[in-house]
Amino acid sequence: MIRFEQVSIRYAPELPDVLHNASLFVPEGELCLVVGATGSGKSTLLGAVNGLVPHFTGGVLTGRVLVDGRDTRDHPPRELADLVGVVGQDPYAGFVTDTVVDELAYTMESLAIPADSMRRRIEDVLDVLSLAPLRNRPLSSLSGGQAQRVAIGSVLTAHPKILVLDEPTSALDPASAEEVLAVLQRLVHDNNLTVLLAEHRLERVVQYADSVIWVPGAGSDGASPVHASPAEIMAVAPVYPPVVRLGRSQGWSPLPLSVRDARRQAIPLRDRLPAQPAPSSPPVQTPRPLAVVTRLDVSYGRRRALDRVDLVLRAGEIVALMGRNGAGKSTLFAALSGSVRPDAGRVRLFGTSTGTADADADADADADGMAPDRLRPRALIELIGLVPQQPGDLLYGDDVADECRIADRDSTVPPGTCAGLLAGIAGALDPSRHPRDLSEGERLALALAVVLTAGPALIALDEPTRGLDYVAKARLVTILRQLAGQGHGVVLATHDTELAAELADRVVVLADGAVVTDGPARQVLTQSPVFAPQIAKVLSPLPYLTVSDVTAGLVLAREDERIDAESTRPDR
Repeated sequence: MIRFEQVSIRYAPELPDVLHNASLFVPEGELCLVVGATGSGKSTLLGAVNGLVPHFTGGVLTGRVLVDGRDTRDHPPRELADLVGVVGQDPYAGFVTDTVVDELAYTMESLAIPADSMRRRIEDVLDVLSLAPLRNRPLSSLSGGQAQRVAIGSVLTAHPKILVLDEPTSALDPASAEEVLAVLQRLVHDNNLTVLLAEHRLERVVQYADSVIWVPGAGSDGASPVHASPAEIMAVAPVYPPVVRLGRSQGWSPLPLSVRDARRQAIPLRDRLPAQPAPSSPPVQTPRPLAVVTRLDVSYGRRRALDRVDLVLRAGEIVALMGRNGAGKSTLFAALSGSVRPDAGRVRLFGTSTGTADADADADADADGMAPDRLRPRALIELIGLVPQQPGDLLYGDDVADECRIADRDSTVPPGTCAGLLAGIAGALDPSRHPRDLSEGERLALALAVVLTAGPALIALDEPTRGLDYVAKARLVTILRQLAGQGHGVVLATHDTELAAELADRVVVLADGAVVTDGPARQVLTQSPVFAPQIAKVLSPLPYLTVSDVTAGLVLAREDERIDAESTRPDR
């Protein structure tokens, strides 16, 4: 169905191949997962399937890409629209109408499909994707999982043979992600659709894949993409989910790809591990509050986004804010950063801001904190730094160096401050590159450096691992731990349960705008069937969250065994 014949893609003569000498074949009716590091060329490979690369993106493609026999060199995207359906990372960005039924009809209207056929296809898609109850709903009212299903349905009405998806679960909570993946499996198994899917959160997807393409990336010594079974790729690839990491560390064979596989092999491991893991980090030493939210209500029209929320964020503490799509996490961040005013209740920030507040904030005594919506920007950025879901929203300079200069100027710090922070976060990053040309991980690093330039007491990150591979995520974890160790408070809104398990001291769960859980991360995550990370599910009922927990637990177990052996020696 999809055939690459010695395909290489290069965007500029002086740059290395983004995709080098790719030769692979994906048969009909298969779910093929595309994996690789951030910026390795996964999106380029996906774009080559429907002709976006190079017809739209530019660059030079050598070799041939054949899609159901059509050569993409001779057929631009408009001539492949009936064969290949494409769904991007952000479903809302691709919507062009206002309601579900109109969006489902749009692609068919573009292809001039007769009206009677359109009506029949819409009804079929509504049934296949369980969208019938949402037929007349405004697109703006949909949850993340519902929006992703509508985006898939809008391309399915054209009856494509191939569906290409770029990180379809990256912005979804665990339940919504499972909902979308169940739909994809049904389309592959029952409708013989070929699905090509790129995803960083492999813990969600790899167990459903029929095959995997590993893209090693530019600069990998001329290495070509490898197409093999999931088990073969996970045994050698540098990106892999926690259950695979656990299997590798324990030498399990066959290598587990799912929680179910791992649980079967983990019985001896559970018997060896202590009942409680070793402490992963020292307790918070500075309980000074940086933000206090009291009985906070926020509404958008008649919809209540936050409902009587109480929350305290402290220095030196890392808090993960979790909950399904639409639970109110981003609204809470907006209230903390002063971009929305509460209907009731209040938000107060505490710190060492030397900026000047607006006149109407004069009544706020320092001891009572400062209302973020009444502070001048320069005062606000010293108290809270927000990195939004799309880090590019903070970037508007001509290149990386320009972004750093602007950040230094706006924060009134010595020249080179931001560049120094960026070097510590991302290493050597070409200062002449435009922000839009950076990978997701590089763009996040630049936005984080810009925010940190002002030295905010509290750092808030909205979905910081979206688009990041496991290596980039580990680097982010290290950076945030260092910031907390320096006395900053860190709060992150995330659907990434593995990130919360690795990083958070405390987890706060929102539902329908209200706080339903607020407690220690280990307690909250191990007791939740929805938010539990893979290792917690594998080792339940033991309260272990990460492979690092397991490694430390085995060290304790060996020490206990040594002590027991010493105490029972005959000469004792």
